Amino acid sequence: MSLLGNKARQLSRWLHLWLGLTSGLIVFIVSITGCLYVFQTEIKDALEPWRFVEAQDRAFVPPSQLVDTALVYMPGKTPTGLTYEDETGAAAVGFYYTENDKLDFGVVFMNPYSGEFIRKQEAVLHGSFDFFQFIMKGHRHLWLPEAIGKRVVGIGALIYVVLLITGLIMWWPASWKKKYRERSLRINWKAGFKRLIFDLHSVSGFYILIFVLIIACTGLIWSFKWFENSVYYLASGGEIKAAHTHPHSDVSKAALAVSDSIPAIDRAWYLTLAQNPNPERIYMTPHLAEEDESIEILVFNKKGKFYHHDEYFYDRYTLEPLATEKFVDANAADKLDLMNYDIHTGAILGLPGKILAFIVSLISASLPVTGFLVWFNKRKAQRKLRYSLAGQQGKR
Repeated sequence: MSLLGNKARQLSRWLHLWLGLTSGLIVFIVSITGCLYVFQTEIKDALEPWRFVEAQDRAFVPPSQLVDTALVYMPGKTPTGLTYEDETGAAAVGFYYTENDKLDFGVVFMNPYSGEFIRKQEAVLHGSFDFFQFIMKGHRHLWLPEAIGKRVVGIGALIYVVLLITGLIMWWPASWKKKYRERSLRINWKAGFKRLIFDLHSVSGFYILIFVLIIACTGLIWSFKWFENSVYYLASGGEIKAAHTHPHSDVSKAALAVSDSIPAIDRAWYLTLAQNPNPERIYMTPHLAEEDESIEILVFNKKGKFYHHDEYFYDRYTLEPLATEKFVDANAADKLDLMNYDIHTGAILGLPGKILAFIVSLISASLPVTGFLVWFNKRKAQRKLRYSLAGQQGKR
């Protein structure tokens, strides 16, 4: 039995054809770049052994010492981020800065146990070529100007969701008898080229549908605020997503700032470690540009995952805890929101999830190609038939 009536199937076929032809290149680029980016962490770990250190039975040096060392190698720059990895990872201080009217990024890697310099990476965004930065630019905005490209990618992802739905309607067997069921669920590898291409498009598209739909929807959350708010509204049972705000330090208490030799950023780090003695990663902003900025420290609790983290805020003058936002205390909608990146990349399921995301993205990239070939072969056959009929009429 058909999933929908004939008119709906005809409309689906028309939409699938023309939306597919107009968005095929976008879907191909976004899918293949996503596929290539899935294992960027594992590849970098293998190619950049200097990002690791030997575990030692002693504490890490405090943030201020790492910043002081990093500034020796990035003079005149302002540190914008500091990361501690686990016991075998190098610590890193990052610097965003403008040079020759271009935004650039540099990183200084150090041994977290001794504070010794290991390596500096500079001009990652401009100047030197970074393969994964290049891939990510293609994935996010097709190597176009970011404001334009992100919008194009978002519209392409929205069209892709429609293509997945219309594709399911077209795939649905006219009958669930064995003959029709097998044609819809199996690729006939012994068939001719045209039939094989059709099966690769239709059958493989069906098997990845639910997974690629999840990937597309998690991508749409970043592309459109209305989509993000709609998902949150549904997940929360009708609540509006609150804006994420940071608490502020009390400037009136600046005179009360602790004046001993231990910097406030170090004290906040020690306070956070007391509550989280074995974190997988810690991230903080070492430089506070505004007088009322608070010290923010993020603690990541699961290796290779971004969603499971806690945020701690401290008054920069008194070190009074201003707020603590823990993942375990978040409601279901907020947890889903935090999980969005890990769901999108497959990291939510660890290595098996990444392998699945890689395979799904690779097949997804093939769909515009096989879809175009199906259309081209059909168009070629129709043209050949028209010429044949015209020739027969001419002989009469």
